Amino acid sequence: MKYNKSQLRKKTYLVGLALLTVSLNAAIGSCEDYRQVAGLMDIRTTFSDGAHDLEFLVRLAKNRGFNVLFINDHDRMAMEHGLFPFRNIVKTRVEKPSVNQMGAQKYLDAIRDIDAKYPEMIVIPGVECAPFYYWTGNPPGGLTAHGWERHILVMGLTKAQDYANLPVLHNRLPTALTAGRIGAVLLFVSVAVIGFFVFRWKGAFRILGVLLVILGVAFVIDTCVSSNFPFDQYHGDQGVAPYQHLIDYVNAKGGVTFWNHPETRSGVGEKPPIHVSTPPYPEVLEESRGYTGFAALHGDKITVTEPGSEWDRVLQEYCTGERLHPPWGISAADYHREGESGEKLGKFPTVFLLKEFRRDAILSALRNGKMYAVYGRHDKRGILSEFTVSDPVTGNKGWSGDEICAAGPVAVRIAVLATDENVQKIHVRLIRDGKLIKNFDAATPFTVDFKDDYFEGGKKLYYRVDVKGEIGAITSNPIFVVF
Repeated sequence: MKYNKSQLRKKTYLVGLALLTVSLNAAIGSCEDYRQVAGLMDIRTTFSDGAHDLEFLVRLAKNRGFNVLFINDHDRMAMEHGLFPFRNIVKTRVEKPSVNQMGAQKYLDAIRDIDAKYPEMIVIPGVECAPFYYWTGNPPGGLTAHGWERHILVMGLTKAQDYANLPVLHNRLPTALTAGRIGAVLLFVSVAVIGFFVFRWKGAFRILGVLLVILGVAFVIDTCVSSNFPFDQYHGDQGVAPYQHLIDYVNAKGGVTFWNHPETRSGVGEKPPIHVSTPPYPEVLEESRGYTGFAALHGDKITVTEPGSEWDRVLQEYCTGERLHPPWGISAADYHREGESGEKLGKFPTVFLLKEFRRDAILSALRNGKMYAVYGRHDKRGILSEFTVSDPVTGNKGWSGDEICAAGPVAVRIAVLATDENVQKIHVRLIRDGKLIKNFDAATPFTVDFKDDYFEGGKKLYYRVDVKGEIGAITSNPIFVVF
């Protein structure tokens, strides 16, 4: 039988679609293979400003039913203010304990030792970074540090040198003889040399010569001891650039980055002898690129996950090809001390969907959205026992982070339980491509199969779910569909 060109194109397309369907099904695998493992991240220890040591936290987490612990001590907790024009040598510096102050290798060794001591647990090192801040005001009238609470969680780095070289303000970065630095040094050396020759003249010229030598030498020293970090705290707001610089560095080292507490309301106030000002910063989700995700649940009111808000706009950019990767949501604890201000280890778990309980599988889940965020008491919280999107025609089915191909309208299955197995009132929202398409007021245990009639050939979109109620809160990661 002969085919014309149109028929051949159609036949080739159908064969390609069939092969794509088979490969997608093989990649996704069986949903029943997933094991839900609850982990905690954004945890501080005595390596920075936490009150408890590693072993105390590991044992407490284990006793409360958690198998994974991410330690995110501060990488460097330092502030400096120098006097113009010698800001690098005439300055005040305040520094508190941190990973890089106490030694990154010591930090990593301590985590590896405790991880080996408790093989039933997986303990993963990381840090919380404050890459940048800037000053306004002056010492006599009062200084304000802006952006100090803009934090990024970094995980997945395994080498001490990678932590030591994190590109943040006040980290001791490797010195680079840039053209600008060499030019400045040569200029100030020339001033000192001129001063030396002027000093040999008589009268007032000697005083001028001494001043030129002192100034030249001082400027040379100030230039040589300046940081190799390409941003400083004296030239105002520099946008997202300092943070993007850190994200790009971590990506190059094979790590992951999550914007932490982007809607914090505790970043403005007095911290004598200075003021601090970090208002909520949800806009960074749209301004920055290449980060792995963000804290979708933390100890503040969340608006970025509302339908049509920042998270949805960024996910839509991924669907239209404007971004290479979608950002994933996690739960972040900002945990420092048990019982402080009602703080309890286990209130903000992130639940991973795993096929194998291994360190690399957990990090892979972080990179690929195979998890969901939870808020609730450790003994009374919600479980998203199933959230899947499937195509009844092809049989393709996806969980969080997956992308499936659908030949027609899809079916969404949502199942929610409570860890205490009691009946708990919940409100469930199903969101498609940034729009709320269905509300469910129900109680646990809850299961629903929802057939969405929407179909648009060639379009790529996503579904996600959030749950609130007596169990606390759950925020799923998206499932993408290509029609």
